[in-house]
Amino acid sequence: MLMQKAALNLKKAAERVVNTRWNLTPLPLRIEKPVPSDIKIARSQQPKNILELANEIGLQPNEVLPYGTTKAKISLSVLDRLQDEQNAKYVIVVGITPTPLGEGKSTTLIGLAQALNIHKGVNAFATLRQPSQGPTFGIKGGAAGGGYAQVIPMEEFNLHLTGDFHALTAANNLLAAQLDARMFHEATQNDPVLYDRLVPTIKGKRQFSEIQLRRLQRLGIDKTDPNTLTDEEKTRFAKLDIDPLRVLWTRVLDTNDRYLRKITIGQSSTEKGITRQTSFKITVASELMAILALAKNLQDFKRRIGSMVVAFNRKGNPIIADDLGVTGALMVLLKDAIQPNLMQTLEGSPVLVHAGPFANIAHGCSSILADKLALKLAGEDGYVLTEGGFGSDIGMEKLLNIKCRTSGDIPNCVVLVTTIRALKMHGGGPAVTPGAPLKPEYTKENLELVKRGLPNLNKHISNGNKFGLPVVVCINSFETDTEAEIQLVKEEAIRNGAFGAAVSNHWAQGGAGAIDLAELVMDACEEENNFKFLYNLNASLDEKIQVISREMYGAKNVVYTPEVTQKLKMYQEKGYGNLPICMAKTAASLTGDPSIKGAPTGFDLRINDVSLSAGAGFVVPIVGEISTMPGLPTRPAIYDIDINTESGDIEGLF
Repeated sequence: MLMQKAALNLKKAAERVVNTRWNLTPLPLRIEKPVPSDIKIARSQQPKNILELANEIGLQPNEVLPYGTTKAKISLSVLDRLQDEQNAKYVIVVGITPTPLGEGKSTTLIGLAQALNIHKGVNAFATLRQPSQGPTFGIKGGAAGGGYAQVIPMEEFNLHLTGDFHALTAANNLLAAQLDARMFHEATQNDPVLYDRLVPTIKGKRQFSEIQLRRLQRLGIDKTDPNTLTDEEKTRFAKLDIDPLRVLWTRVLDTNDRYLRKITIGQSSTEKGITRQTSFKITVASELMAILALAKNLQDFKRRIGSMVVAFNRKGNPIIADDLGVTGALMVLLKDAIQPNLMQTLEGSPVLVHAGPFANIAHGCSSILADKLALKLAGEDGYVLTEGGFGSDIGMEKLLNIKCRTSGDIPNCVVLVTTIRALKMHGGGPAVTPGAPLKPEYTKENLELVKRGLPNLNKHISNGNKFGLPVVVCINSFETDTEAEIQLVKEEAIRNGAFGAAVSNHWAQGGAGAIDLAELVMDACEEENNFKFLYNLNASLDEKIQVISREMYGAKNVVYTPEVTQKLKMYQEKGYGNLPICMAKTAASLTGDPSIKGAPTGFDLRINDVSLSAGAGFVVPIVGEISTMPGLPTRPAIYDIDINTESGDIEGLF
């Protein structure tokens, strides 16, 4: 017994190695001035072998599935091994209302992770969404950070990575194919024939599959022998009776393709005239992507997939994915996609990349599973940094009210990224246009514009404080910023409730440029946490929408169309009223009008549609027009992208 106890103690001690300082091998930066292109910087750094990094952060060999030498899948079994370990500090990075150029949230997150790991000597994990290939080949470019604060190899990060998006696209479209096929077979067969084909006799034996038994239970039919059902029960079981005008599920593709926004399917003669109008979404807009990001384990993943509402029948009742018999097949396609992907920063610190839900139509965060793995691996004295898409009004609000409510992981602090450029835009500066040179107002000192734009920053600070969290303002530095402009922002931020404000120059200096920010974040994480959710789930859908609109945006009234009012009532009646809200709204303004800048108050917020994502677990009110399938511009990035046939290098991607 003594020997067994000693062996157990040794095992526990070995497992607690994760809570010590990682023995990371830093990758030294070779800083150049002026700062070269992102791709040149990325290619100047030789990444360490991913198995070496995995070993450095406490992963065991059987927990790592390498995809080449620079990326790997991480097994969820790590969570079982480390279940008794304390979590790291949890930090979320968000922004103010951005310019069309973005204000550098991802770059800040990577720079901060490098500063904490390499320069402050503490464990720090970055967790990021995987970017869509649509914008990569369209106009936006990559999302791996920039300058000397990047994830490498950036080509791998921005393209196929480990194939998660392809697997998710296949799963989404298998469900769409089965839905249309089922509608076709119900329309072309009578009920007895349909039942016999759904439950065939094979080698003299007839039985329901497991997923069919679940459908019987939902119907209240307490039978397991297919031959004992009455004719009425057979019809109820076999006939979904999907209303073709109320099909919610669409096909997806990870490519910007405007001509798929509205299509007609079923035009071949083999479909016997059974046509309907539908559309494609980009892959990141699929509900499956949101589920991948919100699942807590395999069982939860399966439950959520099976409960997705894909259509309504002619009686107005929801049809779920499980009714179509596809849940298990989708799980098989996604069995590897649920495992987060390990990569590294330019300075050799770890990054988990996983999932990529839209930040407008969905909640815009990396996965809960990636965060949970990182929180355990970084250990009690470490830090995990994750990002909310867009500004605090959208990305932070959803991260806290949806993701954190689901995961149970509560942040210690908010990092709010701002730029002098964005504040000048909100102060009445001229339009900022991608690809066009900035006007002189943005490149020369203009304290008046900055001062007039500060209410936007102050509103986002207030948003973080409403959740009871300390807010650290990061002034993402540009070479045209002046000391007077920076000092004005610092003083105003602290006066309006920020825990502190720091200038960060990680883009030009890597982690060394974010040391002041890192120290401020470490101090903020020691503050007492008074976290609270913005609303109670037991409130009505309308009440929750009103709270978000009033507290996060500054609206006075929420105005619904009659159709939205009817849908909200129906969702309440069908049992979805206790779900959180996922507002779909422009990121370019606190209001629903992207042309309105600053921090207006007292306006009407108009909700012109609402949808249900039952599997993901939220209701989506839609403000204005939200496109779920982008189009290619006149001159997309594809004109510049090529392969060097001599070296094999990708050219023109960034």
